[in-house]
Amino acid sequence: MRILLDENLPHKLRRALGQRNVVTVDYMNWNGLKNGALLRTAEQSGIDVLVTGDTTLRYEQNLQGRSISVVVLSAQKWTILRDHMDSIEIAIDSAVPGSFVAVDCGVFRRERRSASGVGE
Repeated sequence: MRILLDENLPHKLRRALGQRNVVTVDYMNWNGLKNGALLRTAEQSGIDVLVTGDTTLRYEQNLQGRSISVVVLSAQKWTILRDHMDSIEIAIDSAVPGSFVAVDCGVFRRERRSASGVGE
């Protein structure tokens, strides 16, 4: 199984996926490709799973009849993703062609500061 990490995800995720065959959009020189072109190019290059933090992709692209699957992560920050590696790995390993799988990793929230500068 060949896995592609979208450019909106941290490179630490690649290392955390261990022995899997993982490449990044950056490594493949596909930076800047729009979603449809990225899916088409990845599929033609033998990529089986695209892992992305683009939560709108599932509403923009139809995967029916395609050989690639998409795993969508709800967060893009490594500090959040690292706590959800089990769920991410299960989603990748169980992905089937033409499917979208969403992994709820929570979301990054900035701490609010009061007027005194202390977090609330």
